[in-house]
Amino acid sequence: MHAGNDERAGGLTGRLRSFRYAGRGLARLLGEPNARIHALAAVLAVALGAFVRLSTTEWALVALAIALVFSAEAVNTAVESLADAAVPERHPLVGTAKDLGAAAVLLAALGAVAVGGCVFVPHLSRLLG
Repeated sequence: MHAGNDERAGGLTGRLRSFRYAGRGLARLLGEPNARIHALAAVLAVALGAFVRLSTTEWALVALAIALVFSAEAVNTAVESLADAAVPERHPLVGTAKDLGAAAVLLAALGAVAVGGCVFVPHLSRLLG
């Protein structure tokens, strides 16, 4: 049974189950090696942000960048899982779908690096300069 069936079942119970499914998905995501690298980068960004005392707007930018990377990684992992289940043998269209999913993660990560540069470089240059 999946979350969609429980939500239609209605009420608070169905909504609480959907959070449980999301938690299970998050745990699965954090089991992915690349997601663990993203998690380490996120922890370092949060620690550095606390150290340099980011403004509220800067925290919002960092949080959005982190969320975007994890969201892209989750969608990529979902696409890969579905593709592997639907077509276990090698297929060029499955390969294309997986490549595009990986490209989405790469673009999100590069965007996060750009946000990190814009947010952290001024703080670090003040500290070091």
